[in-house]
Amino acid sequence: MNYLLKNIRQLIDTDDPVHPGKKRLRLQGKNLTKVPIELSHLTDLEILVMSPEREACLFYRLSEIPIWIDKLVNLQVLHLDTNSLSYLPREIGSLINLEELSLSNNLLNSLPLEFENLGKLRSLHLANNQFNTFPEPILYLREMRFLDVSSNQLTSLPSDIQTLGNLEALLINDNQLSSIPFEIGMLRRLRILWIGNNAIKALPTSLNGLKHLNWSMVNCPSSTLDGNPLLSPPINVSISSCGI
Repeated sequence: MNYLLKNIRQLIDTDDPVHPGKKRLRLQGKNLTKVPIELSHLTDLEILVMSPEREACLFYRLSEIPIWIDKLVNLQVLHLDTNSLSYLPREIGSLINLEELSLSNNLLNSLPLEFENLGKLRSLHLANNQFNTFPEPILYLREMRFLDVSSNQLTSLPSDIQTLGNLEALLINDNQLSSIPFEIGMLRRLRILWIGNNAIKALPTSLNGLKHLNWSMVNCPSSTLDGNPLLSPPINVSISSCGI
């Protein structure tokens, strides 16, 4: 066995508190400046964390994802947040067992078309990137439960967002949205909707049909709505959710 590969295998643990028992590898610091190709042989890996987890490690960041990432076919969790990624290789679409993907705090402004192949993805973090349009491949990810696209430059949401019928949490705060599509009311399982710090003047009446939606996450008026020039929120937002 390659000496470097042997050393990398020794870093694998099964101590992830959220996913106990799954094979996890964490790379940070100088290991992030050039990810060794030997990593592509770890085809049994289930969790891969390549993020500078400590402030002291922020000097070392990934500038690109190696195209051999597609060899890690058993990955279920991939954390790549707080790097310097400006694009994703299309090979990422081969990770068909991926359930959780964190890409927050990067430089992304688009997703490859192959991203739509991640049919098992349930949790996607894209906060604090450079998206000015909603990434269309996301609309094909029907198992999605949690989606965070906050702190980007989005100016609109597609009406096709209704295709994400299993979505339970949608974070779109801190963008440049002036409206919310009526079709968002078709997301019947939605429990959390953060829309604060946008330019929204009115909310669609279809939100009244979302019986599980909880606006009162903090003290009323909810921080999920703050920072918008709202003129007339739906009645169940302005009254029921504030405990009036």
